[in-house]
Amino acid sequence: MKHSRRLVAGTLAAGALALSLTGCGGGADHTERFGPKATGATGAAPSPSSPASASSSASGPSGAGPGAAGDEAYKKWGLTAPLQYAPEPAVKPQIPPAKPGRVQVIDRIPVPADDKVVFLTFDDGAEKDPEFLKMAADLKLPISMFLTDSAASADYGHFETLRDNGSRSTVNNHTLTHPNLRTLPFAAQKKEICGQQDRLEQRFGAKPTRFRPPFGNYNDDTLRAANECGITQLLLWRVSMQINNFQYAEGSALKPGDIVLAHFRGPAELKGSTEIEMTTRMLQRIQEQGYRIGRLEDYL
Repeated sequence: MKHSRRLVAGTLAAGALALSLTGCGGGADHTERFGPKATGATGAAPSPSSPASASSSASGPSGAGPGAAGDEAYKKWGLTAPLQYAPEPAVKPQIPPAKPGRVQVIDRIPVPADDKVVFLTFDDGAEKDPEFLKMAADLKLPISMFLTDSAASADYGHFETLRDNGSRSTVNNHTLTHPNLRTLPFAAQKKEICGQQDRLEQRFGAKPTRFRPPFGNYNDDTLRAANECGITQLLLWRVSMQINNFQYAEGSALKPGDIVLAHFRGPAELKGSTEIEMTTRMLQRIQEQGYRIGRLEDYL
């Protein structure tokens, strides 16, 4: 009984933490879910100009890493220096195993304290800006995508192009309709997760093994349902990108191993900013703090 109470308290706390980072919005309305008002972010940054066009380049990375960004690509997209990429580690970090019948829950990758690497994740799939595809291809950004069918399925080809641009980006599960899973019984949660597993397999050729619950909200039923749907890891985050700046779960700076949450969103949700402008600011903040970008799956 005591164990059960501790488990419930732990999952509620984790969900509250994730929701405090405006994971995918806080309202029930579809528009509000995919475009919440940013909270907790500080400071401001100038809006970089989005280029009219950019050609894909793969002439060699800035430091060994998951992608192969062209030497001059960073200039096209408003950066003042090349991005630094972390190579795949020789030994993967040790992550505590899941309990029987459950999935692992990961909110930060346990890397050494001096390994200044962070990981890019984008959720939902509401915005499908073709210029963002050029940016991601030019910079060879290793993006872990967590797609919601109701938002992304209007053009899954957009995300297929992003997956196949040479950056080794990946497609993962973010449910069929983006509900707050903690409010649903086990059967309904399983339908949301397994249903999206089936949709992604049909469209992309394989069922993902990684999953992110909408709003970061989950409970023990979620962990059981995800396991039964073929998921092995539930991914959360400690840092979220707002319009101009990061919002942190703790402290006021990135920490080694941070999983960074961003969203596929456009001007309607970003108060006039574009997806490219938001992403440029995010990359600038990473550079300003002296971090490299790693491919999340290389560490799992």
